[in-house]
Amino acid sequence: MSAAAPSSPVVVEAQPVERQGEVLTDAALAFLAELHRRFTPRRDELLALRRDRRAEIARTSSLDFLPETAGVREGDWQVAPAPAALEDRRVEITGPTDRKMTINALNSGARVWLADFEDASAPTWENVIHGQLNLTDAYERRIDFTSPEGKSYALRPAEELATVVMRPRGWHLDERHLLVDGRAVPGALVDFGLYFFRNAQRLIDLGKGPYFYLPKTESHLEARLWNEIFVFAQDYVGIPQGTVRATVLIETITAAYEMDEILYELRDHAAGLNAGRWDYLFSIVKNFRDGGTRFVLPDRNAVTMTAPFMRAYTELLVRTCHKRGAHAIGGMAAFIPSRRDTEVNKVAFQKVKADKDREAGDGFDGSWVAHPDLVPVARESFDAVLGDRPNQKDRLREDVRVTAEQLIDVASLDARPTYEGLRNAVQVGIRYIEAWLRGLGAVAIFNLMEDAATAEISRSQIWQWINAGVVFENGEKATAELARRVAAEELAAIREEIGAEAFEAGRWQEAHDLLLRVSLDEDYAEFLTLPAYELLG
Repeated sequence: MSAAAPSSPVVVEAQPVERQGEVLTDAALAFLAELHRRFTPRRDELLALRRDRRAEIARTSSLDFLPETAGVREGDWQVAPAPAALEDRRVEITGPTDRKMTINALNSGARVWLADFEDASAPTWENVIHGQLNLTDAYERRIDFTSPEGKSYALRPAEELATVVMRPRGWHLDERHLLVDGRAVPGALVDFGLYFFRNAQRLIDLGKGPYFYLPKTESHLEARLWNEIFVFAQDYVGIPQGTVRATVLIETITAAYEMDEILYELRDHAAGLNAGRWDYLFSIVKNFRDGGTRFVLPDRNAVTMTAPFMRAYTELLVRTCHKRGAHAIGGMAAFIPSRRDTEVNKVAFQKVKADKDREAGDGFDGSWVAHPDLVPVARESFDAVLGDRPNQKDRLREDVRVTAEQLIDVASLDARPTYEGLRNAVQVGIRYIEAWLRGLGAVAIFNLMEDAATAEISRSQIWQWINAGVVFENGEKATAELARRVAAEELAAIREEIGAEAFEAGRWQEAHDLLLRVSLDEDYAEFLTLPAYELLG
């Protein structure tokens, strides 16, 4: 273990990685300590409020718009105008901040790259530090990469590169390698703090700015905390207020009832809202897991964006954003093109096109893809609607009327859970967790780019189906015993598929055990990544 110099307020409890000293300077660590001491106590209070609200949902099986903030929803106000670099966001690519992805994402032709320290990144110490280095190296144009096969990667000219919007970890995760006053610093403050401190002025000089995606937000009070952090941070480094811009992921069911309020709290720093699909479904299951059969979700792939409760959510998001002058950003196209199967590609591209056509037609200003080959597909859908306009914020969608009940009307779905859905949840869960434990947060599984949100919905559905006593179409009942049997079969199939040597070199048994633990424990773990982090190297 190494420790920071005695003068530093931050203790570094990690084996040093290459170039760590460039990131963890005394000045950067002093900034982190200030953030921690000022804002972690409020973070702790807000996590306690999450638990209180979840208990209330368990008691009532309902949610509603907040009566105490009706004035905000009914008020006449707008967020600050978008900076030039964020005016056109018609296609955004997402991915982790490893060196190869950094170059490929910036070069992808997308307008924005969501540089991800959250669900697409396993927070190993090396990933945390090297992700910061890769972004700064990119801004200074001193980044390149050569693959083991000898293929070289380098940045295109500056005017062709995507604008970076960085996503820090969610509020619930701590960074165990950095301690202030004996306590781990929240991962959100570490990721935000190091990136902001190192790059804010550098980005301004490049004609851009420190832009962020805020994940896992559950209330406007959490948005208010972020706003207070932005105000403090801008004063601390001496840049103008309003330089920071944040896009908030509406990926929890509680946040869907507070979209106006979230934008209002961040209004001087708000850039927009995003519809985060998989985490949104995970949040519904998590919050309404004991609400009975009317909240039981079918197989995740059967919950399309045309489901009535998902339509209500996305249309309310567009209406709210445009009423307030903010961007509305659509969901993820997670398909990974196959170099070998043109028929798979043809069907998948048709589905992606239909999804992006629908989003553009609904009024979204842009959308997400997970692979560079999908950038032209999504761009074509938005080009057809936008033409030369940078966005369609003038489409106010005043025709949209969404009630509190419509947002949680899961029972309106025709689809039901299937045995194959259970098997897929187990397959994807084991394969994703195994990769995550090896430090990979974005993983191609069955031609889809999966991240931590996928594993969360997989284990949550297993948990929900068992606890709701679901009977599948083959007559088998969802039980812990069935889940264990399917998991054992999948583990054996993986061993057969990859061979005994590769199996033993991986972390398959640990992944299997952890998936079953978080899927079967009566005490439902709030986030899979919390127990997983204890196993991470």
